[in-house]
Amino acid sequence: MRRKALLLGVLVAVVLVLAAGLGGIALAMTGGATGTTKQAYAPHINPSDFTTKIDNKYFPLKPGTTFVYQGNSGGNQQRDVMSVTHSTKQIMGVKCVVVDDRVWAHAKLSEKTFDYYAQDKKGNVWYFGENSKEYKNGKVSTQGSWEAGKNGAKPGIIMQSHPKVGQSYRQEYYKGSAEDMAKVLKLNGSAKVPYGSFDDTLVSKEWSPLETGVAEHKYYAAGVGDIKEVTVKGPSETLGLVKVEHTG
Repeated sequence: MRRKALLLGVLVAVVLVLAAGLGGIALAMTGGATGTTKQAYAPHINPSDFTTKIDNKYFPLKPGTTFVYQGNSGGNQQRDVMSVTHSTKQIMGVKCVVVDDRVWAHAKLSEKTFDYYAQDKKGNVWYFGENSKEYKNGKVSTQGSWEAGKNGAKPGIIMQSHPKVGQSYRQEYYKGSAEDMAKVLKLNGSAKVPYGSFDDTLVSKEWSPLETGVAEHKYYAAGVGDIKEVTVKGPSETLGLVKVEHTG
């Protein structure tokens, strides 16, 4: 599973416009906080503009790579293993890389998700959906699952090709269920995790208008990807990269 953005606040703020794309690929975002401009979110997807070679420096996904994270959620230890598979899935005519993401809490599997990503010709990494299962109290929930092109769901951008401080953008869109957002805070951040110390990291604020009072900061290191996540509003959660394995 793509670790869900720990979510922020009320539906008061409206999102800035991001033109991320190539010719026909543009993100039509909602207008400013005053609500004077409202545009439907309608990214144009041309399958010929996409590739399964995801080499964005802040979000590389090479098949055979496994990222191992450890952290703490509400005082409980958490382990997250994200494996980039050699499998693909076609969504909206786009061939996407399948990423297997599994989370353990108290040494028990709590989440298992297949995430779907593709990169456009300009280097933006798009998120086309997830098949998610959450395990709790002997029950399984698939509530977080969505797939672009079905039931009004639309893909979003997980990582821009050329991030700029202050830009906000949608990472996913399935009305009422998956509406994660991100905003670039800085490109010169620093972070220390078990895997190492990193400078010049991209730091983003990630949230969702579906939940109030919750937000997190994520740190992305060039050539590695997501290395650290920490809540800045809401229940205390941290996650840090422990190791990266390559099996080819």
